[in-house]
Amino acid sequence: MKFRTKVVVCMISILSIIFGAGSSALILNSFNSALDREKKSAIQSYEMILNTLKVVNGVEAWADSKDISNTIKEMSTQRNTSWAGIHIYTEKNELYKDGKMKDKSGSLLESTKSKKNVDEKSCITKVIAGNDKEKYLKVSGALKVGKEKCYLDVAYDISPIYEERDKLQQIYYEVFAIMIALCGILSYSNSFIMTRPLVRLSRTSKAIAAGNISYRSRIKTKDEIGTMAREFDKMADKLENNIIELKDTMESQNQFIGNFTHELKTPMTSIIGYADLLRSQALTMDEQVEAANYIFSEGKRLERLSLKLLDIFVTENSEVKLVLVSPGKIVEQLVENLKADYLKRNIALKYNYEKGVCLLEPDLVRSLIINLMDNSRKAMTDNGHGIISVEVKMTDNGCSIIVKDNGKGMPPEALQHITEAFYRVDKSRSRKQGGAGLGLALCAKIVEVHNGDIKFESKENEGTTVTVELKGGRA
Repeated sequence: MKFRTKVVVCMISILSIIFGAGSSALILNSFNSALDREKKSAIQSYEMILNTLKVVNGVEAWADSKDISNTIKEMSTQRNTSWAGIHIYTEKNELYKDGKMKDKSGSLLESTKSKKNVDEKSCITKVIAGNDKEKYLKVSGALKVGKEKCYLDVAYDISPIYEERDKLQQIYYEVFAIMIALCGILSYSNSFIMTRPLVRLSRTSKAIAAGNISYRSRIKTKDEIGTMAREFDKMADKLENNIIELKDTMESQNQFIGNFTHELKTPMTSIIGYADLLRSQALTMDEQVEAANYIFSEGKRLERLSLKLLDIFVTENSEVKLVLVSPGKIVEQLVENLKADYLKRNIALKYNYEKGVCLLEPDLVRSLIINLMDNSRKAMTDNGHGIISVEVKMTDNGCSIIVKDNGKGMPPEALQHITEAFYRVDKSRSRKQGGAGLGLALCAKIVEVHNGDIKFESKENEGTTVTVELKGGRA
């Protein structure tokens, strides 16, 4: 059963119980009040008949029952009476009987069957049915006539109050039917308005379950349903963002695997080819040395590629412990160790640093600086002298490392992609220089470990400046 139907059934049930019980009690109370009034009026009329008989005869008791019957006859013929029937009788004889009611069987004024509770000082009342729908109130009493006890039954027509009750009940049935119909219409309309947001929310959940993750309920009511709908939309937004991020991650992984496979294919093909050449053909000493050198260089390239991938994996999947070190000393040691090697390539290394210590992971920071310097080296032109400078500044929550070169720079569109794995500005040149496009991706991971950020400023044919903010903190 739908919720709307449940609301309608519930409202109709409540209305039926309350309206039915209230109306029935009202009709019953009105009927009983009218019946009580009729009983009081009938008893008063009955007593008036007895008093009239006494006044007419002028005595406290009657000597002859015939006098009573004659008096009743005169009362019946000379004046309009309020009774519908009257019956006077003894235990042996019937003295007088008269009736204006429709009762051919005579059962209305039949003798009282039980006379134990009937005496001269009290009377009893009883509601009896006549023909069709007539109802009568019979008042029975007794009086002393000489030494003989007579019984007097007087019937009063009370059909009007039963007819009034039937009319009230008929009105009640009609009003009840109208009330039920109105209640059903109004409650269904109200439940339709109330549950319409729930229907929209259900439609939204079905749409999202079917794959339309951008579908929203857009319910703006200010009740509990509106609150639930807004929370549902927020949940759907987060779900959509998570799915989009998951898709982006999958695409990045697929691209990473494809690029990695491509990077492995070239050196492996060369290694296998030269190894097969050494194995299957007789070569001169120079050719053997050349082949061996090529195999060695490609093997070292694979080694560097594997180590960088391992470093990236470690920075993503392990907890890094930061210790107090001097970033300036790290830069000084690296530059002094690499200075001679860079001079062979006509590249001068310079450094400058502020004294101080901060929380860093030394090995990762060394890898960060080496990769930045190596990236600057690859950006140098073939002609002219290159200069790479490394500067360290202490900050409130760590340090800042600035690597600057006067190389060929990068186009603006390349700046937003250079930290992506396997991305290379000049693919052909980087491949010749042994690059795999992983250096800056590793740098970005190392900076992330230190809660920092990395910024690139570059102009073509002027050079590049890389600013790294490491925010591991200072003790």
